[in-house]
Amino acid sequence: MPPLRPSETGEPVGATKIAFLLGTFFGMGLMLAILDLWGPGEETDVEHYREVRDLVTTTYVGDVEEADLLEHALEGMLGGLDAYSDYYVSEEVDEIDRDTSGQTIGIGVILRYRDAPQVLFPLSGSPAREAGLRVGDEILAIDGNETAGLESSDLNDLIQGEAGTSVVLRVRGLDGREREHEVERREMPLPSVRRVRLLDDERDVGYIALTSFTNRSVEEFDEAVDRLLADGMRALVLDLRGNQGGVLASAVDIARRFVTEGVLTSTRGRGEPNVERADPEFAWYAELPLVLLVDGSSASASEVLAGALQDHRVAVLVGEPTYGKGVVQTITRYPERRAIAKLTTSYYFTPAERCLQRGTEGHDWGLLPELSVEIDQDARLEVYRYLHGTFEPPQEALPALEAWEQESGEELIVEPPADEQLDAALAIFAGELFREVR
Repeated sequence: MPPLRPSETGEPVGATKIAFLLGTFFGMGLMLAILDLWGPGEETDVEHYREVRDLVTTTYVGDVEEADLLEHALEGMLGGLDAYSDYYVSEEVDEIDRDTSGQTIGIGVILRYRDAPQVLFPLSGSPAREAGLRVGDEILAIDGNETAGLESSDLNDLIQGEAGTSVVLRVRGLDGREREHEVERREMPLPSVRRVRLLDDERDVGYIALTSFTNRSVEEFDEAVDRLLADGMRALVLDLRGNQGGVLASAVDIARRFVTEGVLTSTRGRGEPNVERADPEFAWYAELPLVLLVDGSSASASEVLAGALQDHRVAVLVGEPTYGKGVVQTITRYPERRAIAKLTTSYYFTPAERCLQRGTEGHDWGLLPELSVEIDQDARLEVYRYLHGTFEPPQEALPALEAWEQESGEELIVEPPADEQLDAALAIFAGELFREVR
C-alpha cells in the first residue's frame, strides 16, 4: 500500500469513491428490473432513456453493449448529485465490501517490489507463514508465471483468487536456495487499529492509531485498549489523522466507550431523525484521560467520533481542523446485477447540534482542535507513511528483519517519524500548558 498523498483539490488524502462511506445499510431493489418491463408511454423519462439508448446503439460509430449504457446512465444519475453518491458494479462492489468488512481474501504476506517481488514478512497466523514463507524470500514465479518485469497490479492479480483455492510460489531465500510452496488463499483481516504501544513509560501513556472504521474496528479497539491497560496504561492518545471514515456504527460504539450519558450523534434526512445515545453499561474507558490527534484528512466517521468526545468534554483534540464531511450515505444492493447504489440520505449532527458539512450555510465546517499544531507537508507525508503506508511486522519477524537490515543497509522496519502533533499530546499529559499555533 503506497503512502497517502494529500490532494490539491481539498479532498482528504488518498480519497477514492469508497473512502467516504459513513453508514452501511443493506436493501433489496427491483428498480433495474422494472426499467426493462415498463412499456412505451408508461413513464416519460424512461421512454426518453430508451430513445437515447436506441440512438446510441443504432448510430454510434463503435460497438456498444446495452448493459454498459444502463450502467453509465445510473453512474451519471447518482454521481451527478454530490461528491459522495455513486453507483458501483462488479469489482467496485468487492472493494466496498472489503473496506467495510475489514476482511480480504489473500495469503497474508507483505511484499516489497524490486526486480522481483520480495517477502518483507508474512503476517502472524497467515497461510503464507503456515506454508513456510520467510522474511526476504524473493518470489520468482507464481503458478508457473515468471514474476520478473511484472507490474505490482499484475502480481496481485496472480496471487489473489477465491478463498479455499491455492497458489504455488517458487521463491529464493536470503540464503540463495530456491524452494516451492503451495499456499491456500483464505479470508484475512485488514486491521484498522495499528501501532499499538506505550509511548511514555514514566506516565504510562498509550497510543493507538485508528486508520478507518470497519465492522471489526470496535473489537480491534477493545483488544488494543485492554492490552495497553494490562501493560499499565493510565492515559491514551488516539490517532485519527488520515482516517477518512467508514462504518458509522463503529464510530458510535467507540464513542460509547468514553461517554456515560447523552446524545452521541443524530442523523436527519427525509425520514424520522435517528439519535444515537450513550449507554453507561458500555462506557468501559470513561475514566481514561484521552487526547485525539486530528487533521484535515480526518473525515466522516472520524468526525462523528471526535465531535461526540469533544462536545462531551471527555477528550482534547490536538492537531489541525478536520475535513468537514457531515453527510451520511445509505447503501442499497442489487445482487441480481452485482451492483450497489450509494446515496446521500441525511446530515449528521454532533451532540451540540453542530453540522460539520463544508459548504453548508450558517456555520463553520469541520472540527477545530483545542490545541492547534500545524506540520509541514514533508512531516505529514512521513506520518501518513508510518500510519497508513505500511503494516507493522509481527514480533516473530523482527529478528530476521533486523538481521536483513544490517546486512543490506536498507530501512526495512519503518520507525516512528518526528511528530510535533504527537509531542504536543504528550506535553498535555505532562502538564505543560501551551497553545502555540505553529
